[in-house]
Amino acid sequence: MIFKRLFDTKLAQASYLIGCPESGEALVIDPNRSLDRYLRAAAEDHLRIAHVTETHIHADFVSGARELAQRTGARLYLSGMGGADWQYDFASEANVSLLEDGSRFAVGRVVLDVMHVPGHTPEHLSFLITDCASAGEPMGALTGDFIFVGDVGRPDLLERAVKVQGSMEDSARQLYRSLQRFRALPDYLQIWPGHGAGSACGKALGAVPQSTLGYEKRYNWAFSVADESAFVSAVLAGQPDPPRYFAEMKRINRSGPRILGQHARPAKLAVDSVAAVLADGSPVVDTRAAAAFRRGFLTGTINIPANRSFTTWSGSLLPYDRKLYLIAEDQRIDELVEDMAGVGLDQIEGYWSPDLLEHPGVKDSLQQLPTIGVADLADGKRNHVVVDVRAEAEWNAGHIPGSVNIPLGELEQRLRELPRDELVVHCQSGGRAAIAASLLRARGFTGVQLFSGGFAEWCRAGQPSSRLRTA
Repeated sequence: MIFKRLFDTKLAQASYLIGCPESGEALVIDPNRSLDRYLRAAAEDHLRIAHVTETHIHADFVSGARELAQRTGARLYLSGMGGADWQYDFASEANVSLLEDGSRFAVGRVVLDVMHVPGHTPEHLSFLITDCASAGEPMGALTGDFIFVGDVGRPDLLERAVKVQGSMEDSARQLYRSLQRFRALPDYLQIWPGHGAGSACGKALGAVPQSTLGYEKRYNWAFSVADESAFVSAVLAGQPDPPRYFAEMKRINRSGPRILGQHARPAKLAVDSVAAVLADGSPVVDTRAAAAFRRGFLTGTINIPANRSFTTWSGSLLPYDRKLYLIAEDQRIDELVEDMAGVGLDQIEGYWSPDLLEHPGVKDSLQQLPTIGVADLADGKRNHVVVDVRAEAEWNAGHIPGSVNIPLGELEQRLRELPRDELVVHCQSGGRAAIAASLLRARGFTGVQLFSGGFAEWCRAGQPSSRLRTA
């Protein structure tokens, strides 16, 4: 058996390729939209992708399963579990087979046995892998977002991200029962999860790429809670806020992601076109570093730096029904377009390189984003409204006295809560606040200052902080 883990660091997401050298067939599990990586991985071992599947309807990225199956002529295996509300809208397509608890299919001499393990989502499946060329029992399990190294998939997303009211507790109880069923499998079973550290699909995911069931029984907190009600309380406590785009991912992946074909580089636009695009109100994303943006930017542009958080904040802040434009380096544009398509933002109409901002007809119109230091912010004589764009849990744990908490992902929807001037924006250490300040300026808030040091600098300076009291 050929086994490959393909990890996307920006999404903290793992896909897998399993191949049978004898038959020349390969299966890809949980592919994202970056299809070339799977085609290359198969070609390296002279394999043909004949099967594609996924563990569940994903919330954190657009699935590439449908397009990969169409592009390769593969059979697409999808979950048929979870009830009527969690069926794929494209399940009737000719190349699709539905899987149930106890289903079995083969990739040459590699056999996959299907377990329905609801909890993270109602339709979630895990796959037990048996290499029949050398064994008659499963060697490992592809667990998707069910069991991670050191954690389990969060059961609150349907309620908190997709707004299925009242579903959290029932999902948590299903997750507990799925774990008890899985516990009965052999300890030697290897665990290959769908995410690693950095994913928002759990609250304490480990960075180790794989584990064993026996190890997880000993050291994964979820297996140590014997009482169902206690487990429900523990698994729901302290879950991070889900990114805003998760609901959109669920909708896209259930309905059927749009078939993109080969990624095409968007057009590089003429300098004199930027004014008309901005005047039309089209979203223009400046992907330069925050410091460069502060020194000079075009009014109406939003700064989402091209770093590891680019995908998350693009999906959370940009509209899905509009054509989008970028200011980005020529050598980065293909990567950024692929990253945005990975979260469903696939209408990139064109781009300008940053040297646009050095053009004489543009440079004179650039604005600057002022910053403020600890001493001035702490001066009680100033009439600032301090906006803390960290997550609610961070704010509850400690915040600048008198500050207003509006998490960055909610800022666009809550602009009416803020005055139009005398705003100071901060987060923990500056990254999110820079994005927030650019968004406010793009929406016409003129008196915006950035406290780039954030709450971390405030505390280092010995300034007082408040903490929300909880029962």
